[in-house]
Amino acid sequence: MNVASIFADMPGDRPCLLFEGGVSSYADVRARAAGVRARLQAEGVGRGDFVALVLPNGPDFVAGYLGVLSLGAVAVCINPMLAAAETAFILADSGCRLALAEGEVAGWLSLSGLRVLDAVVATAPGASPGAWAVEDVPDQHPAVIVYSSGTSGRPKGVMLSHGNVAFTARSKVRYMGVTGADRLLLFLPLHHCFGQNAILWPALFAGACVVLQRRFDRAAVLQALRADGVTMVFGVPTTFLALEGRITPADGPRVRYWFSAAAPLPLEVEERWHRHMGLPIHQGYGQTECSPFATYNHAHSLRPGKVGTAIDGVELRIVDPADGSDLPPGAAGEIVLRGPNVMLGYLNRPDDTAKAIRRGWLHTGDIGRLDAEGYLSVEDRLTDLIIVGGRNVYPAEVENALYAHPAVAEAAVYGVADPFLGEEVWANVVLKPGSGAGAQELEAICRRTLAAYKVPTAFAFVDALPRNPTGKILKRELRAAAARPAAQDPSRREHGGDGGGLDGSGLETFVRRWLGAHLNLAPDTIERDRAFAEYGLDSVLGVALARELAAPLGRPVDLTVVWEASTLAGLLARLRETGAAASGACAVPAAT
Repeated sequence: MNVASIFADMPGDRPCLLFEGGVSSYADVRARAAGVRARLQAEGVGRGDFVALVLPNGPDFVAGYLGVLSLGAVAVCINPMLAAAETAFILADSGCRLALAEGEVAGWLSLSGLRVLDAVVATAPGASPGAWAVEDVPDQHPAVIVYSSGTSGRPKGVMLSHGNVAFTARSKVRYMGVTGADRLLLFLPLHHCFGQNAILWPALFAGACVVLQRRFDRAAVLQALRADGVTMVFGVPTTFLALEGRITPADGPRVRYWFSAAAPLPLEVEERWHRHMGLPIHQGYGQTECSPFATYNHAHSLRPGKVGTAIDGVELRIVDPADGSDLPPGAAGEIVLRGPNVMLGYLNRPDDTAKAIRRGWLHTGDIGRLDAEGYLSVEDRLTDLIIVGGRNVYPAEVENALYAHPAVAEAAVYGVADPFLGEEVWANVVLKPGSGAGAQELEAICRRTLAAYKVPTAFAFVDALPRNPTGKILKRELRAAAARPAAQDPSRREHGGDGGGLDGSGLETFVRRWLGAHLNLAPDTIERDRAFAEYGLDSVLGVALARELAAPLGRPVDLTVVWEASTLAGLLARLRETGAAASGACAVPAAT
């Protein structure tokens, strides 16, 4: 079946999306999606054609996504915050016929020669919708391509079918108990499998309302919990760390359900949350390659520290990575699974597909254990995947960027545990004899080709990298060596500052330069009263800026201060307040 067919019989007057104060009914969303369908048909798009969605969270994404799928076309979902080189690779690899985009992104995509439809126009209310109809396709017909970087450093397109999407949506509705009366908060990126398949589609299948936000913003989340009747909240571990200590049960009077995925949730956070909020944080396990739902920690038998048992229709095993033999309960090995949630394969990569899916079993590359009752715990990864604030960073991709510098002989990129983001990206670099390069040079070359959250936050220049007898770099040794307080680590970059506290103008200059370097902006174009989020500053970069403010200020800085302040003027004011509280005097005079 075409998964978009669920809209045909949905009660039109039921609220579907709540976004920035506006409510769209199911009839409204259906009409806007039909408008996209009509525009795409006029461009000759039909069954099997690939259409890029390079859109931020919002009703335009939802309508565009549904419009593409209704034709039997395939939605290629691309993060609009990717660097131009990353986006260009995905577009070339997928062979998209055209793209739906908006604003500046639509502009530079058009310059590349790709046919671009302005999503704001294509999804506008009353955009020649016609009757809502869907192209009938089999369950195995591809619905969506979500790109995920691989160990080769090149992004791989994970092909998910209509059957994959429908199976996950129905399973989520069943296990989470979603009903038409629910309101699901969705601030996770819609271009990601988690946002689509674990939140949006289950809500649509149940006829529920999605309270949609552009991104995670703590103040906006708390406001939605209080005012918008939110009943279900989904996040990554960073979400709960950001909310912890700043939320009470009274802040979400109707919330009945919390869910975390995409990265391991620390057991102590899980237990503290349950004690304080009176409700558990539910967890499950999956990855993009399995749609992403394979296990669930059931409310009727919740096991702290576990991600649950296999859902109905999915089989799960723990095997020896060396020979694929089954391991007994309690033994650690690779997680393998099969079921209707498993992807069709990787687009244009038959060899990678054959390595991932063997004899019908998806080899996840994750290390886990099954207890005697079938409850899974995820402990490590066979691959060197780094998860920064719930987002995947593959070391080879970053290493490839570093190798573009002529002075770099070898590079090893790895994750270092971080209490707020889960992990940070660090790099050890061996320079060619007689060559020179500094951390700022390497950072700059990474920023030219990589999304900001993939750029290393620390560089160590070393004479050699540890290797095993076969020559493989031992990244576990690098991680172990880095497992000490980051503030004491000599490899951590220092961005200016004399450690003694800057005056107001010096601090403003520091922040402007930092934002300019990390967001590819001219420092003097940053407006003092414009929200950081409008410039593309996300939670990962917000934490990074807060950390690096400690050196020029000469004192620790709350890691959430950038989010809370939200603007340059607000940040400077907040730092003045905290500085005065710390010293008993105004440590940071006001900038003029």
